[in-house]
Amino acid sequence: QVQLVESGGGLVQAGGSLRLSCAASGRTFSNYAVGWFRQAPGKEREFVAAMSRRGLFTLYADSVKGRFAISRDNAKNTVSLQMNSLKPEDTAVYYCAVASYHSTNKDDYSYWGQGTQVTVSS
Repeated sequence: QVQLVESGGGLVQAGGSLRLSCAASGRTFSNYAVGWFRQAPGKEREFVAAMSRRGLFTLYADSVKGRFAISRDNAKNTVSLQMNSLKPEDTAVYYCAVASYHSTNKDDYSYWGQGTQVTVSS
């Protein structure tokens, strides 16, 4: 099993920035691709960003391209999501997850964190 714990969420004004972190423990973190997803109230969980096992490949949702950046440090078993130019529509609970490959499909991810709330005020 892999345990994932997110942190770094909070309240920020539109145009501001936040950096989310996810700490992993358990099985070898570098054996997994990582992804960030988010879920707003009343909406389905949606893909945000993903990165391959060694960090060579990344995927982003169109809605966050150019504003968000995913990164990972396999030596520290962490993955981060730098979020810039935040918009009210970015408000959601953000989750990190791991999978065997970097996928945009949440069903491909086998382990999930508990989520961290991001609220962007207008």
